[in-house]
Amino acid sequence: MLPRRVTLFGMTLLLAPRAWAPPAWAQPPRWLILPPTPSLPKADRSGHAAVNGIELWYAVFGHGQPVVFLHGGLANANYWGLQVPAVARDYQVIVMDSRGHGRSTRDDRPYGYDLMADDVVGLLDSLKIRQAAVVGWSDGGILGLDLAMRYPDRVSKVFAFAANTDPSGVVDGVEKNPTFAAFIARAGQEYRTLSASPGKYDAFVDAISKMWATQPNWTAAQLHAIKPRIQVVDGDHDEAIKRPHTERIAADIPGAGLLILPNTSHFSFLQDPDQFTWHILHFLAR
Repeated sequence: MLPRRVTLFGMTLLLAPRAWAPPAWAQPPRWLILPPTPSLPKADRSGHAAVNGIELWYAVFGHGQPVVFLHGGLANANYWGLQVPAVARDYQVIVMDSRGHGRSTRDDRPYGYDLMADDVVGLLDSLKIRQAAVVGWSDGGILGLDLAMRYPDRVSKVFAFAANTDPSGVVDGVEKNPTFAAFIARAGQEYRTLSASPGKYDAFVDAISKMWATQPNWTAAQLHAIKPRIQVVDGDHDEAIKRPHTERIAADIPGAGLLILPNTSHFSFLQDPDQFTWHILHFLAR
């Protein structure tokens, strides 16, 4: 593109060409866009902890009351890169890669949410943290609810975003949704970059898919017995989780809040990070 010539007060000026961008009305809605995976800021400390028979990667940021961020299935802790800096100003933020995800290893045991929740408790023990709040996305939100059920003394509160409590809550064929399909493709690339076993992605997906087929499978009575404070959250255009299912989770947990984030999907924390982070901080401060 050539510079533009503009005559002003008898002088000819050369102006740099302006990059063309489509008008706002021509851009796709925010919930249809999968923004890039962010990077985590520099950690105060990070490494691998020997936990529950595996090597669990973690990183710690900031100081204050502990908050554990748990990512979704197939993903890794980098996805929280837009939330960590803001939350770490007032809290001690711990992120981790779930077993077999990202930089963490796995063993031959079948995947299960109870097993993965035990991993979180093992990391807290390793870091000498007695109790923490949990912010979880998708599988991470499920883990937050599992922890609230089975380890209520270790969890102060849970911000459970885009979780389901039985397989019927997941939209059939979600993997064919263009936004979700783009995430799956990206997750495979990230796995091959981060994992200590980069050639085993297909086996990893097969193993975790077997868990998704039957878990979680909690009853209304189990949800009703949850004691820690829960905020049930989802995007209003979630591709993966059925809205009535989200509403039922909030109804079944005593005192739970229900928050539906506008104009976002299963990837709300990337699509509107300021909105998402504000609600996390508001929940943590209450």
